[in-house]
Amino acid sequence: MSSDNPTAHDLARALADQLHPGAAPRDVTVSFSARRQAPVEYRDRGRGGPVTVYAQALHATLYGLPADDEPLPAALDALLQATHTATAPEQETAVLRQVAEQLRNAAEIIQRYQYRAQWDRLPADVAKQLKDAHEQAEQIARALDRVAPAFSSRPTTEPVPGPHRSHSRSTAALATTPTPPAGRRR
Repeated sequence: MSSDNPTAHDLARALADQLHPGAAPRDVTVSFSARRQAPVEYRDRGRGGPVTVYAQALHATLYGLPADDEPLPAALDALLQATHTATAPEQETAVLRQVAEQLRNAAEIIQRYQYRAQWDRLPADVAKQLKDAHEQAEQIARALDRVAPAFSSRPTTEPVPGPHRSHSRSTAALATTPTPPAGRRR
């Protein structure tokens, strides 16, 4: 998938904009139902839910990606656990995108406390530090949005051929772990 294609988050933002321009996708739900003129077998059905879930499904359908049966966990501690089980490149990308979304949520929380600090006339440095933290959280979220697609589009590596014998875990890991190109860090 090229970086010119919209991400699931881009789709969620576009769908949320249908409710109100600039609406946060996490605040928007969608509802689908059939019009009265539709065939009778469709009229009694309806679906709905968070716009982010439908955007992920739409993104997977449009770009031929596997659809997630279960959405990624929203809690950061659960998301941390998901990083240990995410093995497919698309899963790794999805985890980074979910972290970016959580950082946007955190930035919004921080901003509310920044405003609260100003309203409650707390020392000016408290509001200033909260403003800085808000800006940094947004900056990190944007950076994660930019780098996440790299995990889905990285080249696949072939396992190193060799005799099949019992090695220690670290030796096996060294044989199959690709070496990053010179000048890049992981």
